[in-house]
Amino acid sequence: MTAKRKVFTGIVVLIVAGIAFSYWQIKQFAAVPLSIEKETIFTLPAGSGRVVLEAELNRQKIVPKTIWFGWLLKLEPELAKFKAGTYRFNQGMTVRQMLELLASGKEAQFPVRFVEGTKMQEWLTELRASPYIKHTLTDDKLATVATALKLQEQDVEGWFYPDTYSYTANTPDVAILKRAHERMTKLVDTLWQNKMEGLPYQNKNDMVTMASIVEKETALSDERSKVASVFINRLRLGMRLQTDPTVIYGMGDSYNGTLTRKDLETPTPYNTYLIAGMPPGPIAMPGKASLEAAAQPVKTDFLYFVADGKGGHTFTTNLASHNKAVQAWRLALKEKNGQ
Repeated sequence: MTAKRKVFTGIVVLIVAGIAFSYWQIKQFAAVPLSIEKETIFTLPAGSGRVVLEAELNRQKIVPKTIWFGWLLKLEPELAKFKAGTYRFNQGMTVRQMLELLASGKEAQFPVRFVEGTKMQEWLTELRASPYIKHTLTDDKLATVATALKLQEQDVEGWFYPDTYSYTANTPDVAILKRAHERMTKLVDTLWQNKMEGLPYQNKNDMVTMASIVEKETALSDERSKVASVFINRLRLGMRLQTDPTVIYGMGDSYNGTLTRKDLETPTPYNTYLIAGMPPGPIAMPGKASLEAAAQPVKTDFLYFVADGKGGHTFTTNLASHNKAVQAWRLALKEKNGQ
């Protein structure tokens, strides 16, 4: 072998070795875990290319500066098809897994939970406190929500299904509320079609209103239908509903946690100690169980109920029995407070 051929062969060997070494380094880099010690939320702005992505990953110390990042994207171009959005990086995730996630477009999901028995105002507070939501509502008035969702103001309170909703970054607050409203409307329509015959409801809003009262009166699943039956029986007999939660709702922000006799004697459209029949609308967002209780209440002769001091209620059919139950509750309350 001539000297020139030996040199040429040596150069080729070096080139091949260099290529092999570089390939190995790229593969090693792709398998390296991200430099994070906890879950990290990462946002890639729209229109970002490789340079912007790499710079942002370096700036946030998610991936260290290296020549291999760009080479990895050239070697495996499918990893370079990343999409703008907000993503969740988990501890232990490798560079390759991160790039595959960015290419998939599967953005991070964030939860917002709306609890049964809460009001729209509380939902709006929850939305404002939730991260990455695009806030479009200017205030917490029912009229503002109604306008944004193209509803009547009286169709806001009570007409949104309580649940945990997942959303991606920059989802408008109104979009989440719209989903909850559509779910509630669909459920109410189904229950209305299959409700018990002869219930004293004028319309669907009455049924939702009844469900909201039941929701506020008891948290026990086996009591909801009984509570609904009490109010149904009262409506049929022309008796006033006399339920504290409606009075509290009608008081608005003036309620300080204690309901007084004066409050019960102060007229509001929701004071069911003074008005006949149903209040003008729901007082909270009822859950499915309370809606079902309002649509299919158990048949009873109960006209009264009072707390039993054990977390439940005592149901009675006449005032004398009710008064005894009230006395028993007061005695249980005194014993509980050590009086």
